Amino acid sequence: MDNSYCRQQLDDLYLRMIAYFSGDPKRIQHFIKVHSLARLIGVKEGLDEPSLFILEAAAYTHDIGIRPAEEKYGCCDGKLQEQEGPIVAQKMLSELGVENYMVERICYLIGHHHTYNNVDGLDYQILIEADFLVNLYEDGVNHQGIDQAYQNIFKTETGKNIFSQMFASFADS
Repeated sequence: MDNSYCRQQLDDLYLRMIAYFSGDPKRIQHFIKVHSLARLIGVKEGLDEPSLFILEAAAYTHDIGIRPAEEKYGCCDGKLQEQEGPIVAQKMLSELGVENYMVERICYLIGHHHTYNNVDGLDYQILIEADFLVNLYEDGVNHQGIDQAYQNIFKTETGKNIFSQMFASFADS
């Protein structure tokens, strides 16, 4: 796996996702933050290069199903995002020349990123944790919800450490 080629694909995907959510800075900011945290957790948890690539691509595209869900159904809840996202992502990733086995896994992660049981891989776990770290803050979740998320979602040491630092004020109350 050529690192410079993979980095270029990820950078191209990043720009495509900015264009995809053009005019919607909140959603652009969201996937940027999720990607940043996912990459950090993935590196610190020791993901190999192909798995890290899959995780990073999934973090950029995890909410790609929002637009088609809104267009088709007038809403974009988590299950609709999971349903609509893989179709759009598969096309975009294929156009960028991402290997088929990676496209399949990325689309699987997109299609399950709001499903918190039967987590079948470290990439999946990390994507969920990164998305939660961002959503807990962006959605203004209360103390009880934050505590429940920590107890029920976080499994990686890096994710737990970031959580504890990010929400330290809640631990003190």
